[in-house]
Amino acid sequence: MIGIIIWLVVGGVVGWLASIVMRTDAQQGILLNIVVGIIGAFIGGLLIGGGSINNAITLYSFLVSLLGAIILLAVVNLVRRGSVR
Repeated sequence: MIGIIIWLVVGGVVGWLASIVMRTDAQQGILLNIVVGIIGAFIGGLLIGGGSINNAITLYSFLVSLLGAIILLAVVNLVRRGSVR
């Protein structure tokens, strides 16, 4: 149970930070930030590997998750608008 809460909190923070970096914060609510953060963490883990918030939240795993979330938002923007930003 505590693991799910950690996923939601870390996912929300990561998604929120990624949306600020990609300038999509005004378009996203807290639920979408959580989804972006969790999926971004998964993408970052697949691309870079190593860091996982399942074992422990470290600076490395947080940065991997943030990078994955930024990549996810860049792909979504590319499909939606035809540009990364």
